[in-house]
Amino acid sequence: MNLTEYVHILIISLCTFNFCFQRINSYDNGGWERGHATFYGGTDASGTMGGACGYGNLNRQGYGLQTAALSTALFQSGQRCGACFELRCEDDDQWCLPGSIIVSATNVCPPNFALANDNGGWCNPPLQHFDLAQPAFLQIAQYRAGIVPVAFRRVPCKRSGGIRFTINGNSYFDLVLITNVGGAGDVKAVALKGSKTNQWQSMSRNWGQNWQSNTYLRGQSLSFQVTAGDGRSVVSYDVVPEDWQFGQTFEGGQF
Repeated sequence: MNLTEYVHILIISLCTFNFCFQRINSYDNGGWERGHATFYGGTDASGTMGGACGYGNLNRQGYGLQTAALSTALFQSGQRCGACFELRCEDDDQWCLPGSIIVSATNVCPPNFALANDNGGWCNPPLQHFDLAQPAFLQIAQYRAGIVPVAFRRVPCKRSGGIRFTINGNSYFDLVLITNVGGAGDVKAVALKGSKTNQWQSMSRNWGQNWQSNTYLRGQSLSFQVTAGDGRSVVSYDVVPEDWQFGQTFEGGQF
């Protein structure tokens, strides 16, 4: 074996070892990442209602008190609305409680650039931070802690019933709020089809989980195709009857 062949084999061996080392270290923690958590919204979580995902009354929509506002690094301009995360408090024996919780992303925690990242600017990028509804926070940490280190990971969302479509807007501007999404929980793309137009049209994200169409759709039944963040899709055929009215909510299929 000449020197060139030996060097080639050595490089391949080192690269293979490095790849294996990275693979082992990226999976040996079970997908857990590190971040921090605070809380807001009061003891009854009334201050968490509404929010940047557009869900409105979280109790009525089925999200309840197990919710979180995500830092911008996690929120990703609304793309993570509805996603579910498992959190556990770690590395703080004084304030942490045992066990873990599962929360749904329903809001954004805005950055505060006037404060340092480690002194009040908890949601400044690139920090991965959860501002939990107070009842959720108190399941993993004591109230007096204020802020605690957490481990977190994405988990599938378990929802009761089907995906819900609430139609708002006006005759030439349909704004559809999509809620109660199971599986990945978040929504990457939405398409709709009217029974008269009879072709799929892509909708655009207006804000949060509100999706818009500028097509005139009155007087026809509507079908929706929802694609989640993991690439899976569910089609709800004719889920909206032709006599639909603005402000109504209809329930379709589920992941």
